[in-house]
Amino acid sequence: MFYSQSKGALALDEVLTEVISFVKKAPERKYKIIIGSDSASSSPVELVTAITVWRVGNGAIHFWKKAEPQSFKTLRDRIYQETINSITLAQEVRSRLRDCLGEEIFWNDQIHIDVGENGPTKELIDTVVGMVKGYGFEAVIKPYSFGASTVADKHT
Repeated sequence: MFYSQSKGALALDEVLTEVISFVKKAPERKYKIIIGSDSASSSPVELVTAITVWRVGNGAIHFWKKAEPQSFKTLRDRIYQETINSITLAQEVRSRLRDCLGEEIFWNDQIHIDVGENGPTKELIDTVVGMVKGYGFEAVIKPYSFGASTVADKHT
């Protein structure tokens, strides 16, 4: 189940309907699909994955879902799971939206990863960026990964 501040609880099909409606209101504009995950460092850990559809230069909509709380032994395991959750959702969203809207609408589908050059996650950057690129998405890390560090983080 996904959530929206304006629409409440939504199934993925309903989220995609909202996205399609948003895009069809201004089909001449450029759009970015941004998927990012974040988690609170509490135990058990609640992972949040967010979908942001950015109409470049003119607003955005976002939706988020929470995974069942999990326990992780290491920060690495937690970051890997965040990345896997983002990749899995991004594959589903990209496939289903391109079937409805066509490839020309979207460019640079991005996965925002909650890792950065400063802090304990810096050793994980190469691995998670490689994972994301291996699935054909653009990987974005801190300080530019607002889809994870701001949008998803808001709901952890």
